[in-house]
Amino acid sequence: MREVFKTTRQVAPSRACVLIVGETGTGKELVARAIHDLSPRSTGPYIRVNCGALTESLLESELFGHVKGSFTGAVDNRTGRFEAAHTGSIFLDEVNSTSPKLQVKLLRVLQEGEFERVGDNSTKKVDTRIVAATNRDLLDEIDSGRFREDLYYRLNVVPIYLPPLRERREDVELLVNFFLKRYGDQNRREVRRVHPEAMRRLREHDWPGNVRELQNYVERAVILGDGPELLVEHLPPQLRGETAPRPIRHRGGASGADFAALTSELVRQGLRAAGPNANDLHDRVVGQVERELIQQVLQACDRVQIKAAARLGINRNTLHKKLSEYRIDENAPAAPANGDGGADSPDAHHPDDE
Repeated sequence: MREVFKTTRQVAPSRACVLIVGETGTGKELVARAIHDLSPRSTGPYIRVNCGALTESLLESELFGHVKGSFTGAVDNRTGRFEAAHTGSIFLDEVNSTSPKLQVKLLRVLQEGEFERVGDNSTKKVDTRIVAATNRDLLDEIDSGRFREDLYYRLNVVPIYLPPLRERREDVELLVNFFLKRYGDQNRREVRRVHPEAMRRLREHDWPGNVRELQNYVERAVILGDGPELLVEHLPPQLRGETAPRPIRHRGGASGADFAALTSELVRQGLRAAGPNANDLHDRVVGQVERELIQQVLQACDRVQIKAAARLGINRNTLHKKLSEYRIDENAPAAPANGDGGADSPDAHHPDDE
């Protein structure tokens, strides 16, 4: 961690791209924010984008903006995150989740500092510092054809690796005491110390969720505990050697009732994740399910599009349009060589599709 702090301080004053690599919950966004705050751009905007939370069409509009009428629902011009980050920094979290088409656009921004809004022909120039993060090994993603090698080398100018908490157990006590004070102050609880046995169990846990998991456990212990000391009984069941209760799951059967229940739960989770003010629920829920359905059917049909279209109950032109929209057949070895439905039927969501 001292090496992480040292590299963060050294790279902050520069304009270099930084790639932060680490498991979920290790604190990648904290490092990205520190790079911005320690840089000459600290007075400029700091913009965060979670690339894994949006579909391709939504993410393209989110990053680069769009013009009125460029697709259904584009009722006004919109400024993208790159424009909003002008003179400041933009943090691209889960950059490994971006599609091949967006990776091309990101590469252009990195190399030239320019882009076009969705549905616009005019080029915009931006001056923004890019910090990216991934919880995947991007070299593996390159080998599997999911990530561009040239983009990797543009992002990976200065890599920062954040080790998981299980590899730095000496930090557990420091983190526990930090979160204990934070949540004690927030909840007006006088929890000032940790029982030695509780601390031992915290230190020996493997922490699959890393610092975020530890943070949640300490907050819960402060809220549910009583007295000035955090005890073993205040810890969650898995740290007390007990089996943690699990949510009810619909198992095994392929009955209509099970499928209906799974569908209901999927939509419920999608609505919960989107929040009450989201206005893109169709793309968030239906779009992701449709993409997964097409991928699995294609695989089951050995990527023969005529067979897949028949299984899906749609015509081949419709399937071809969906494949173009979701970019799920670009690197497939069995993709057909003919171009019917390609340039002649552009996706309404991507009028500048290449």
